[in-house]
Amino acid sequence: MSEKDKRTLRALARSAKSRMKSGFWAECHADMKEKMSLAKEQGLNETKAGRYFKEQVSAKLLGETEDEFYLKVKRMLLEEGEVSNAIGRLTDKPYYDSLSYEEKQRYNLTLSEKYLRALERFRKECEFEVFERMK
Repeated sequence: MSEKDKRTLRALARSAKSRMKSGFWAECHADMKEKMSLAKEQGLNETKAGRYFKEQVSAKLLGETEDEFYLKVKRMLLEEGEVSNAIGRLTDKPYYDSLSYEEKQRYNLTLSEKYLRALERFRKECEFEVFERMK
């Protein structure tokens, strides 16, 4: 194991120890239990809700933030709903115009995949938004 790996491992261990001392996991467990009981009361699928809340904790641990593309998709969906020309609206026109035919095809596929992931994330958030407002 290299020195860099050891330092990284030490930093991760310190971070984990800090979370344990601060009661992070107890707080997460209590929060999850409360949200799961609310999901059950509202008739939501408990397994699906559990997976969603676990993803939220994982994102919090990794320090993930909402990226610019997701925020653009979210804004579009909130303002106009699902539209038939979403990919066209999300396309960076000046960049797209500079691409060759093959590159444009690749760009469209990549953009479509990103949009579908963002759409799935948006739908999950909408399904469980009641719990997000509780924070």
